[in-house]
Amino acid sequence: MTSTQNSIPTAKSSSNLDLKGRNTLGFDATAELAYEINTAEQIPAVMQEITAKKMLWRVLGGGSNVILPKVLPGATLLINIPGVEVIGSNLDITTIAVGSGVNWHEFVTWTLDQDFCGLENLALIPGTVGAAPIQNIGVYGVEVSDYIQAVEAYDAKERIFTTLSNQDCHFAYRDSHFKQQPNRFIVTKVIFDIPKQWQARIQYADLAKQFPVGSSPNPKDIFAAVCAIRSHKLPDPKVIGNAGSFFQNPIVHSEQYETLILKHPGLVSYPDAGNKRKLAAGWLIDQCGLKGQRMGNVGVYENQALVLVNHGGGNAQDILGLAKCIQDAVHSKFGVKLEIEPNIF
Repeated sequence: MTSTQNSIPTAKSSSNLDLKGRNTLGFDATAELAYEINTAEQIPAVMQEITAKKMLWRVLGGGSNVILPKVLPGATLLINIPGVEVIGSNLDITTIAVGSGVNWHEFVTWTLDQDFCGLENLALIPGTVGAAPIQNIGVYGVEVSDYIQAVEAYDAKERIFTTLSNQDCHFAYRDSHFKQQPNRFIVTKVIFDIPKQWQARIQYADLAKQFPVGSSPNPKDIFAAVCAIRSHKLPDPKVIGNAGSFFQNPIVHSEQYETLILKHPGLVSYPDAGNKRKLAAGWLIDQCGLKGQRMGNVGVYENQALVLVNHGGGNAQDILGLAKCIQDAVHSKFGVKLEIEPNIF
């Protein structure tokens, strides 16, 4: 009789794998050793092999939120785990289990096609479902953590599969337990709770002005508006390399905000928890006169100062050099520190 273990297909491995097509910045990069992970069950054997070889390792999904060097030493796990399934429903909530390799935007589109509404503000965010809780992706007043019930993952430290509840994930602005403990958890599945009672969230200025005052947009209206805004502001990675929003919106205490608003009356900001304010990083960069500026092969996108682009031939050193110039300029003008959002490998 064939054992369950033996029935699991061995993860395909490749040496010196070209990753240019697996990072949206379009940097020339290769993985010393890459494993294609198509099922969660393949992970323990791969991790055992990596551990035996004493190799460095990391996980790579859609490559939309990473800055890759020319060569990634050690092992790179390419997560392709599929699957979208409704696993529960009651009067209040629909529960959906989604494989970590599923494309995020395609999942959002699917939810609306099934009349499971709530994720429409998060449309067109690049990347995979598995990366969403790590970064706690969010835009236009919505964070993915608002809808996550639990995250299933392989714990590389304990060498077991585990399920972390929403509370266990310690979600914060662009942060999570996974991000705080890099190279420990490999996300395999995300469980979403989608409330059946839907409410439009269009309080952010860019989104609100897409609709007439007093109108009542439905979820698909908001989805279309978000897609239109993001398509205008964010370049298509297939046309010009980028990693989406490059900096986090900085959060400041109310005292610092009051000082800033006196000096800069046009300062764009939003309320945040604990009497703090979230500043619009793109606005800060724009006020430094950097929108559309180019530095060699990289630059600041002309339609959105929050986006850094690879015009072709750029690399990690180029983009990080540009980022440092931007951080210095913003700090000099506003006394505010910008944090880089993509993961630097």
